[in-house]
Amino acid sequence: MKTPALISALSLALSLAAFGDSSVVLNGVHNCCKKCDTGINEAVNKVSGATALVEKNKVTVTAKDEATAKLAVASLVSGGYFGEGAVAPAVADAKVKSATVNGVHLCCGKCVTAVETAVTSVSGVTGHTATKGATSFKVEGDFNTKALAAALNKNGFSGEIK
Repeated sequence: MKTPALISALSLALSLAAFGDSSVVLNGVHNCCKKCDTGINEAVNKVSGATALVEKNKVTVTAKDEATAKLAVASLVSGGYFGEGAVAPAVADAKVKSATVNGVHLCCGKCVTAVETAVTSVSGVTGHTATKGATSFKVEGDFNTKALAAALNKNGFSGEIK
């Protein structure tokens, strides 16, 4: 009878599907230009076996397994990008007069404007030194570092705050 063969084939197909690719969807990732798009892909591709599908501010990271997908998302975050679904870098909850932010992706004027929007939305911030192509910038005022990190993350960026 064909039923046992069909059940065996279906069982095999389902078991193989369990070992398929793993995907993570990140929404709200800053991506304003071709250089951002390239930076996103380069950050994800640093992890062997991972790829990124970039659609405006949505990035789908696909990898051979869940652990590799998580590493690729971490690489994206360390590349200066952030999106809902990623793990935010740890930051001290401190009230400060100044902080240096390292590693935020700032390839063009639109990136700088987006960072400025994020930074100036933080209560107590009076200024910043973010410029196109910078690898770090300073934030001045009387503000909370966790609030600064949250504002950057909300606007699709990640960075190390010291």
